[in-house]
Amino acid sequence: MIARCDLHIHSALSPCSDDDMSPGLIVGLAKLAGLDFIAITDHQTCGNCQAAMAIAEAYDGPVVVPGMEVESSEEIHLLCLFPDLAAAKDLEAQVQASMLPLKNRPEIFGEQHLFNEDDEVVGCEMRLLMQACQLSCDEIARQVLARGGVCIPAHLDREANSMLASLGVVPADFPTDWIELSQRAVPEQFFQQHPDLARYRFLVDSDAHHLAQIDEPGWPVDIQPWSGPVEARLHLLSALRPQSRQ
Repeated sequence: MIARCDLHIHSALSPCSDDDMSPGLIVGLAKLAGLDFIAITDHQTCGNCQAAMAIAEAYDGPVVVPGMEVESSEEIHLLCLFPDLAAAKDLEAQVQASMLPLKNRPEIFGEQHLFNEDDEVVGCEMRLLMQACQLSCDEIARQVLARGGVCIPAHLDREANSMLASLGVVPADFPTDWIELSQRAVPEQFFQQHPDLARYRFLVDSDAHHLAQIDEPGWPVDIQPWSGPVEARLHLLSALRPQSRQ
């Protein structure tokens, strides 16, 4: 069946996002937009995924995939999606252990709000999340796949923090069958300019930092039918996983 997806959304935990990007408002707008799946993918953290997942189950949808947008040692952004919260938290711990102990400066970078399942602010992340970790792209991908997740090069059409801009290529041995394009991309033009990437399937996600950016009607992904959120996440990740890794 065709599922409508927006798999790259930042909550107010990302300092570059609006303060009103609470898990509850994100989930509510996604439900109104008719999305089947969303992923909360804050920079270097999954700290608001638990609240979003609980709120989505109370709303009876959409299915929330726990994730992170990880910035590698090469300053490349990778969309990391997981089957469950435990796997996401496990990678979060590894990523944050390899980050510098820099303190956030909200007056410069923005607040980093943590929410509970009632959509209330319960604290702020004090460490600056807008920084690279010391893990390479290859190591991040290896760790994500080992936890049952998928690792997709993010916003490949952008000059800032994309694998294509940083390395000039998507290495042939990087373990993905999918790439992500931003909403600003024109896919036909992009693949005309980069014919070597035509072998990849692609997602177009909102990379939303503001509520108005949450994608309607979402990007279509063909997955097996599901009977609940746990099965739904497994089927989605199965559709996105490199075929050699199934």
